[in-house]
Amino acid sequence: MDILSDAVKRIHPSASNTASQLARELREQGKDVIALSAGEPDFDTPEHIKQAAIVAMQQGQTKYPPVAGIPALREAIKTRLLRDYQLHYESNEIIVSNGAKQVIANALLASLNPGDEVIIPAPYWVSYPDMVAMCGGTPVTVQGQESDGFKLTAAVLERAITPRTKWLMFNSPSNPTGAVYTQDELQALTAVLHRHPQVWIITDDIYDNLIYDDGIAVTLPQVDAALKSRILLVNGVSKSYAMTGWRVGYGAGPAVLINAMLKLQGQTTSGVCSIAQWAAVAALSGQQAFLNDWRESFRTRRNFVADQLNAAPGLRCLVPQGAFYVYCCCEGLIGKSTPDGQMIRKDKDFTDALLHAEGVAVVHGEAFGLAPYFRVSYAASMAELAEACARIQRFCVSLS
Repeated sequence: MDILSDAVKRIHPSASNTASQLARELREQGKDVIALSAGEPDFDTPEHIKQAAIVAMQQGQTKYPPVAGIPALREAIKTRLLRDYQLHYESNEIIVSNGAKQVIANALLASLNPGDEVIIPAPYWVSYPDMVAMCGGTPVTVQGQESDGFKLTAAVLERAITPRTKWLMFNSPSNPTGAVYTQDELQALTAVLHRHPQVWIITDDIYDNLIYDDGIAVTLPQVDAALKSRILLVNGVSKSYAMTGWRVGYGAGPAVLINAMLKLQGQTTSGVCSIAQWAAVAALSGQQAFLNDWRESFRTRRNFVADQLNAAPGLRCLVPQGAFYVYCCCEGLIGKSTPDGQMIRKDKDFTDALLHAEGVAVVHGEAFGLAPYFRVSYAASMAELAEACARIQRFCVSLS
């Protein structure tokens, strides 16, 4: 008798998690490995945020929290969205979950029926298609082009929509490409969405504080207020505040959807860790000046990594506008062989051979829906990045 459900058979392990775990295991074996596979800032959580957690514990804030999130955090989220985007939400339009990933999973599970389609622009975050499949929906991938900066265009979106389309999954700044949509580009997409009222939108804004070169964060409900009743805005504190392990994400959207998501969360995880929620209050409500220093550090690293990868034979990459990833094309190396005779037939062959030969862990592009590419996270020290890029260049030179 097969114990496994059809739902779990439809999904695959996360490629980025798998690459990071393999890097950890190799390090534990004593191997010299530089891991540029995880989507995690290398900065420590700021001290005032950690102190808020300590105070919360000392004050006895250690009981079961409300499923939707503690009132103070929902107020902080409302204030943040009003301050930064001029978007007003009521408390019953806010949910706090165990990371932005749970917000998205809750929304899909609460809304998808068999046959419902979800449009996912590629390259995409590795979990999007699997979450859709797990929840019984059909992921519909639409390919972005490097010539368009990997961005979804209005024409491509129009062609992808069918009567069965339930959701558009949207992400800016993008993981894995770092692409950032302008207001004009977003307006072109919203014009299409107005013609298809059955389509709801998940806008994953988790990297919105990490935009460079005088770029400005713009979110879909801010661009077109008339679509706000069909948009779930997803965000969290993981990337902006180096709080990946605290597991606090949030969603803002129509009450009918939020209530359904609360029903699911109440029967699965219930509320998010109370101590982590008080830390998130401090993150959203406290001083934000350090973000400027972090952005400048990331910008410097981005420029260095892009320059170094573009200098490697057979590689090319765009300079990303946001997040902390470079999405690099290795098309020029397909068909070549390693010194020990291993043929590079696809991007995963490249990333596997790079890890074996030089101890650099990156994630192959096929996992993000567009090959032959690979993703490099530059959320690492300059020393690590310099060494990793030197190893990548050496590896590329070794191919024949």
